Formats: sequence, C-alpha cells, structure tokens
Amino acid sequence: MTQPPIGRFLTDLERQIQDELRSEPHFRDPRISRLPTVRSAAMMPEYVEHSGDATEIGRLSAEAVVSEYESAAKEIEAMGSELLKRVRQCEIMTAEALRVTEELKGVATRYRAEAARVSEHIESCSLLVANVRKTCIELRDRIATPGDPRSRNEDLNEAARQDLSEHH
Repeated sequence: MTQPPIGRFLTDLERQIQDELRSEPHFRDPRISRLPTVRSAAMMPEYVEHSGDATEIGRLSAEAVVSEYESAAKEIEAMGSELLKRVRQCEIMTAEALRVTEELKGVATRYRAEAARVSEHIESCSLLVANVRKTCIELRDRIATPGDPRSRNEDLNEAARQDLSEHH
C-alpha cells in the first residue's frame, strides 16, 4: 500500500520539527535521551497493518505506538539472549565445580590414608620407646643387683637379644 502525498508531507514536517527541537537549547531536557520518531508505513513491522479507513493522524499515532512496542520487544529479546549467556556461564561453572569436587574427594581420601599411616607409625614408635625403656629398667636393675658377673653378662646379652628380636 503506498502512502498518500499528505502522509509523506506530515512525516517530513514532523522530522523537521524534531530536528528543530533538537537544535534549540531551551527545549532540551536531559531526562529525554531521544525524541520518538515516526515511522512510515514502509517501516511498519509485518505483523501490523493499517486499516483502510484510518485517518492519517490515527495511522501516525499507531505507527508511533507500534514503534515503541517494537523497541520494547527487541529489548525483551535482548534480555532473553543475555539470560541465555548467563545460563551457559552457570553450566560451565557447575561442570567445573563438579570436577573440582571430585578432585577434592580424592585429596580427602589421600589425607585419610596418610592420617592412618602416620597414626600407625606414631603408635609403633611409641611402642618401641616403651620397650626400650622397659629393657633399660630391667638392665639397670640387673646391673645394680650383686651376683655372679658371668651370669649378669649372660642375662644382659639375653635381654638385649630378646629386645632386638621383638622389634624386628
């Protein structure tokens, strides 16, 4: 559908008014980032059609409203795209967290095994020290007891052999 000459004239006139408003400093409002633009029928989205009996002002108003709705719809779609990007980032982070969690489970298992090994080693050392102290006390008591020196040497040797055989 072609636009009647009056429609082109109004669109051109409106563009001239907008240009004039932008150039006049006393009309500028810093809160308004842009003035709304009027779209021609050729720029209307395909999902909207003018009715045949609409007035030119009705058509221009409808075009302006459709333009704002279309801008909002594009922003909504952009927000959806941004949300999908964040979802992908979350998926990557989740996969990485699961991988790290499995690795941490392995580290914890190794720590537990090391704790068991260290505990066994400490208990073994403690038992060895206790046996050495016991042997030392027994030897001291035998040395301090008067008696046959030869039997004392044999007793000392026997006690030392027993102590060594227990630890090996």
